[in-house]
Amino acid sequence: MDFQLLANQYRDELLNNILPFWLDNSQDDEFGGYFTCLDREGKVYDTDKFVWLQGRQVWLFSMMYNRVERRSEWLECAIQGADFLNKYGHDGDYNWYFSLTKEGKPLIQPYNIFSYTFATMAFAQLSLATGNKEYGEIAKKTFNKIIEKQDNPKGMWNKAYPGTRELKGFSLPMIMCNLALEIEHLVDKDLVDKTINTCLDEVLNVFYREDLGLILENVTAGGEFSDSFEGRLINPGHSLEAMWFIMDLGVKLGRDDIIKKAVEIALKTIEYGWDKEYGGIFYFMDVKGHPTQQLEWDQKLWWVHVESMITMLKAYQLTGSKESLKWFEKLHQYSWDKFKDREHKEWFGYLNRRGEVLLDLKGGKWKGCFHVPRALYQCWMILDKL
Repeated sequence: MDFQLLANQYRDELLNNILPFWLDNSQDDEFGGYFTCLDREGKVYDTDKFVWLQGRQVWLFSMMYNRVERRSEWLECAIQGADFLNKYGHDGDYNWYFSLTKEGKPLIQPYNIFSYTFATMAFAQLSLATGNKEYGEIAKKTFNKIIEKQDNPKGMWNKAYPGTRELKGFSLPMIMCNLALEIEHLVDKDLVDKTINTCLDEVLNVFYREDLGLILENVTAGGEFSDSFEGRLINPGHSLEAMWFIMDLGVKLGRDDIIKKAVEIALKTIEYGWDKEYGGIFYFMDVKGHPTQQLEWDQKLWWVHVESMITMLKAYQLTGSKESLKWFEKLHQYSWDKFKDREHKEWFGYLNRRGEVLLDLKGGKWKGCFHVPRALYQCWMILDKL
């Protein structure tokens, strides 16, 4: 495997294909912020603005400016998105709405904690790019809100009846692993350390089940297995993405044992989640092999595959695991073959089980300027080092 050749491939795809697509097509010159509902060619097909995708795009362009090159168009793109977000994205008290009209009027209440996590990431990264203290303050205030809400993220919008089957989800501790590193330049070291320790414990000791070798998406409030649709749910892509966050924490803490554990979990997960018949990773699975409630369980999604590429490449870089490198090659082949659009910019997001394009959109309510460019950046950096 020619690592340098591959590094160039990932870099070129990121700089000459993916980023120009979003710069040219998503920015709203009239009201600010970004359109994410873009068709195959990049034309806007719906003008609603989703707060977590706004935050992700601000973060992405700020990060590129900070870590790759100080290009003015990247910074301008991030700043205009952040200004729109700050003006319209929250209720004045940093409770971040889920979605807005193109003008910035709130559409859906702040029920979704990920609007908060990506706003935090966005303003923290932009504060680094600009040195603007106000952006740092927004990030800190929002981070404090997340800490306050983490035991009941949906708050008054939680639909579950209290006291019968109280479950907690894997998504929040997983994202906090990454968020702790994103915000560490702004908050007290003790708070960062405490956040990291809590996340590591939740991910590796509560949601990960030694007996299964897998991570559950939901457990009871007391950390036990719940034999229900939610409790039996496995999302291989989530588990795999989380493992590169855990590896990053292992590197930060100088803990080889954590890195080794993350690699072990990642390898078990991909073996379990890989579709032996058609290739690719299943979206949802039931740990007991029962039918899932998600009808899209067998679809192959872009983020699942590109995040898994980062995990396998990082696993090889940090431990020399040959098995991880083999999986990276397999994922690289599948992703570039199936998700990359040969005729237009950006990648497809949704394939059916056989790996055929199911929706030819390039962005929507869930897919924005985030997983593909972040993965290309991460893989480029690792391949460059290798």
